[in-house]
Amino acid sequence: MTGVWAVVPVKELVGAKQRLSSCLSPEERRALATIMLEDVLDAVSAVKQLAGIIVVTVDPVARSLAGRYGARIITEGAREGHTGAVAAAARLLAREDREGMMAIPGDIPRLSSAEITATLAAHRVAPAFTIVPAHDHLGSNMIVCSPPDVVPLRFGEDSFYPHLDAARNRGIEPLIVRQPGIEMDIDHPGDLLAFLRLSPAVPTRALAFLEQSGIAGRLLAANHDFR
Repeated sequence: MTGVWAVVPVKELVGAKQRLSSCLSPEERRALATIMLEDVLDAVSAVKQLAGIIVVTVDPVARSLAGRYGARIITEGAREGHTGAVAAAARLLAREDREGMMAIPGDIPRLSSAEITATLAAHRVAPAFTIVPAHDHLGSNMIVCSPPDVVPLRFGEDSFYPHLDAARNRGIEPLIVRQPGIEMDIDHPGDLLAFLRLSPAVPTRALAFLEQSGIAGRLLAANHDFR
């Protein structure tokens, strides 16, 4: 479908990825978050079916990256967490009478334009709600809504099933789509180790950074079962 805007909420990158603090330094976490965001923007910007990209952020580095990819930058809701940022973008798109919204986080480095295109192609005629769960089947890694504000969204580690209920409460049967690249988010140390162990490896900036910085070797050599 066409007329769908991608929405990528980005927290301030200083102090990013606190849940990785047991295995990465603050500088490493900030660098990884920035590089993963670039992987996401690169994949999203290559999808011709999207009408545009909105990045919700007040972070100067994220703003600069977003500008390089031609994204529209908004600051409303940027300090209100993932839910507040996406809700602000949904309200804006609804006011502008846009066809739909695709909400996606900035920490899914195996994202591909092909998976986005396939998910958009599967999305039904409005009113419609499509969701791609996280790899743990608890989080919500991509949501497509048409109209943009058709379903109230509330993100978190256990948001997948509540989002299904929220869609059904609006009389919409949610479409669940499985996409391995979209499902692989990096929130916890165990996610990072799983990302490094995935085979075959997908060449991304995030993977190159982890390997070239020595982080990958350090974590794999430690042979910990991170949680």
